Amino acid sequence: MITSANAEHCLSFIHTQLQVPGKPGELEKKAVSRAVTISRQAGCGAAAVAGKLAGYLQQYASGGGQPWTVFDRNFIDKVLEDHHLPHHLAKCLHEDRVSQMEEILADVFDVRPPLQTIIQQATETMLRLAGAGNVIIIGWGSSVIMAQRPQVLHVRLVAPLEKRVEHVRQFLQLTGNEAHKFCLTEDQARQRYFKKYFSADINDPLRYHLIINTGRVGYDDAAKLIGDAVLNLQ
Repeated sequence: MITSANAEHCLSFIHTQLQVPGKPGELEKKAVSRAVTISRQAGCGAAAVAGKLAGYLQQYASGGGQPWTVFDRNFIDKVLEDHHLPHHLAKCLHEDRVSQMEEILADVFDVRPPLQTIIQQATETMLRLAGAGNVIIIGWGSSVIMAQRPQVLHVRLVAPLEKRVEHVRQFLQLTGNEAHKFCLTEDQARQRYFKKYFSADINDPLRYHLIINTGRVGYDDAAKLIGDAVLNLQ
């Protein structure tokens, strides 16, 4: 079981990665390129918005720079690659399944490595991606991890529950009841993840530059709103 002490240790590690220049344990000071974090309610179209956003921003990318890239579920693949961990772990490591992670890791390694180690490694990878720039990271506590990084825009996507349920029902081919349960379960799990490992409230509006209701704003318009805000970051 992950203890509160372990969670506090993980949060302490993240804070050391965000220290001001000149402090022990800091990352090397260097120019930080633009990046975007997207927090979302389940079923509000975050992946679709992120994909359109990447295309919109790519139009303004300078020649020779790396293309805008979206990291969502595939983010954990990058973490495993960076830290030379078994790639089959990607199937079981999800931000919305933290209550299951420790047992799965124990089965894989035949020991109980602290889950905080995985989160620390994810933090390191995320900060490197942000430093390289031109990345859009969905979830994984990214708005907390990169809260103090310059030129990073933090976005929260929301939508009415009935619209999210309908989106999930169609996208995952579920029944209405199944889609409704899916949305509520995912939202609650992400809230727990935020609170447990970052001591933060995912629903705090002050955490974000923009909060967009995709029930009222279409995906294309949402991408343009976010993209224009990114381009105007100082």
